[in-house]
Amino acid sequence: MSNYYYLIAGLPDLTLEDSKLSYTVSGFREGDIYPSLSDADKRLIDLFYLKFDHANVLKLLKNKDAEIDTRGNFSAVELAEYIAAIKEGGAVNPKEFPSYLVTFITNYFSDMPAGDDPELPENGLAALYYAYGMESKNRFVASWFEFNLILNNVFAALTARKYKTEVSRNIVGDTAITETLRTSGARDFGLTGEVTYFDQLVKISEIDELLEREKKIDRLKWNWIEDEIFFHYFSVERIFAFLLKIEMIERWLSLDKERGKEMFRELIGSLKDDVRIPAEFK
Repeated sequence: MSNYYYLIAGLPDLTLEDSKLSYTVSGFREGDIYPSLSDADKRLIDLFYLKFDHANVLKLLKNKDAEIDTRGNFSAVELAEYIAAIKEGGAVNPKEFPSYLVTFITNYFSDMPAGDDPELPENGLAALYYAYGMESKNRFVASWFEFNLILNNVFAALTARKYKTEVSRNIVGDTAITETLRTSGARDFGLTGEVTYFDQLVKISEIDELLEREKKIDRLKWNWIEDEIFFHYFSVERIFAFLLKIEMIERWLSLDKERGKEMFRELIGSLKDDVRIPAEFK
C-alpha cells in the first residue's frame, strides 16, 4: 500500500460548516494529488466518480443527446460508444468499463429487470453500484458503500412505514440487512442490535424540517468517516475521505446559496404584499 506523506500533510483541515473550499470534486483530479497516486489508488478514486457515470448512463439511455455531468470518468462520446457496443452484443473489457454498467445496459436492452424493480431503473443501477463498491478490496471503501446502502435503505423503510406504502418496493440491494428490511414486521425491523446507529437513524427520520434532517444525515456520515480513518494517517483512505468531505461541503454551499435566493424571493414577495397601491393607480 502506498503512503502519501507530503500530499496528505498538505491537505487543509475541513469541517462541515466550511464556507469556502480550495478543492472541488470536479477539479480534484486536475490538481497535484490524483496524478501522484499509484494506478491502483487512482482506481479507488475513480470508484467515487462512477456515481456520476451511472447517472450519465441513465440520461443517455433515455436521450442520446442529453447533457451529461462532466465529473464522471467517461465522456459522452465514450459512453455512447460503450452503450452502442453493448447493445450490439459486443464484448467490453471490464478493465476499461465497469462490469456493473455492462450488466445494467445489457439488461436494459434485453428488457430484463435491471435490479430490484424493473419500473425503477435508478433503483436497479443503484443496487448494482453499491454491490460493485462493496466488492472493493479496500476495507474502508467497501465499508463506506455498505454504510450508505444501509443508511439509505433504513430511511427508505422508515419513510415507507410512515406513509403506509410498501416497504420492499423502496429497498435496493441484496444483503442480509436489505432482506430483513423487506420482510420484517418488527418495529425496529430487527436491526437494533445489528446496526449500531439504528436509533440515530430513527431520530433523524423523525425530523420534519428537510434541511435540518439533511444536515443531521451528513453529520452522521462525517462522524463515520472520521472514526473509520482514524488510524489511516498517510494512505489513500484519507484521500478518499477528503474527497467525500469535499462533496458534502460543496452540497451545503450550493444549498445555502439556493436557500439565500429563496429567502430573497420571500422578502421581495412580502414587500410587495405590504405595499398598498392607491386605487387611482391600479
